[in-house]
Amino acid sequence: MSLQLLIAQCLLLGLGLLGVAAARPDLIVDHGSKALLALGLTFLLSRVRPRTFLKLGPIFWAGTLLLLLLVLFVGVGTVTSPGTKRWLDLGALRFQPSEIAKLGLVLMLASFFSRRGVQNKLISATLMIVVTTGLVFLEPDVGTSVLTFGLGIILMYGAGVRISNIAGFMLALGLMAIPVAGVYLEKHPYIAERFFGHVNRDPGTAAGLDQIGLAHRDLNFGGLWGQGPDGLRFSYFAAHTDMVIASVGFTAGLLGVAMILFAYWLIMQTALETSQLAARIRPMTPEIHGASILATGAMFMIVGQAVVNLLVAAGVFPVTGVPLPLVSYGFSSMLTMSLALGVIHSALREVRRNLPDEVNETDVVALPAD
Repeated sequence: MSLQLLIAQCLLLGLGLLGVAAARPDLIVDHGSKALLALGLTFLLSRVRPRTFLKLGPIFWAGTLLLLLLVLFVGVGTVTSPGTKRWLDLGALRFQPSEIAKLGLVLMLASFFSRRGVQNKLISATLMIVVTTGLVFLEPDVGTSVLTFGLGIILMYGAGVRISNIAGFMLALGLMAIPVAGVYLEKHPYIAERFFGHVNRDPGTAAGLDQIGLAHRDLNFGGLWGQGPDGLRFSYFAAHTDMVIASVGFTAGLLGVAMILFAYWLIMQTALETSQLAARIRPMTPEIHGASILATGAMFMIVGQAVVNLLVAAGVFPVTGVPLPLVSYGFSSMLTMSLALGVIHSALREVRRNLPDEVNETDVVALPAD
């Protein structure tokens, strides 16, 4: 396993425990047990070779599509979004299929591009992205659907698809979406109200502005070193989920927030290193190409979602309901992100196994391009 990724995961899970302990002490045992399970799942998945992921990718993706379809018929919403259908409630098990669908899209596109290449049949890859994103959009879950669509674009770019082809795909899709957008916003008016309320800073229409203000207050009170999990504070909605960064900041101060950012940087750096090393291997086999795509996609799943969550907490983006990966309370996200880390471990190990002896990993950036 990669030591960098292991350090990053332990930092995020540990700081998440602090944040949950400060916001919801009654959930600390549940969150801690799930964090240990997440570590175990990452370890197990890290032992699987990328060829297995690439082989099972289409099956796993098809399974996630079935779950997304199922949630549209029998799914349930939440207290804050009663008109939505985002969760499958099976009694003892309650999970969000859209989280697993992001990993399914990563595995599917990595499998597709490693087998077919990037010069032909891009319409098929485009349909995979559109179908997955569209099903999430229908829940409706705008934040997750935007992340899923962005994930597909990053995967196409990471696989080697030309920028001009990606731009053409986005332009065509944007033109086709214009007639649908009006009907969608009319059916779900809260989306436009939330956006324009956020832009105008109107607490009456922008859901979460008060919540963001309370989060900022906690971050300020945390100072440099934090107040500890027993510090006196006011409770507010989502302090242990979407706004957990404020709870971490209150508990561990600026140091805790900096450690979270450092952990995400370690994940990004490790995944990019995997892609760089894979580019030095000749001949480029389908498995190595697939491993590079897997690492890039899994990294964006984690870091891209973290960026959105942190920008929401900072007040830059409207409230989207996107959790902070591996830190927020909630098993659906923690499970999926832990599996994604296992995929990066697996990809890096496979690339290192096939690395030519003359290539020094520490000097890979200095090597000339082909």
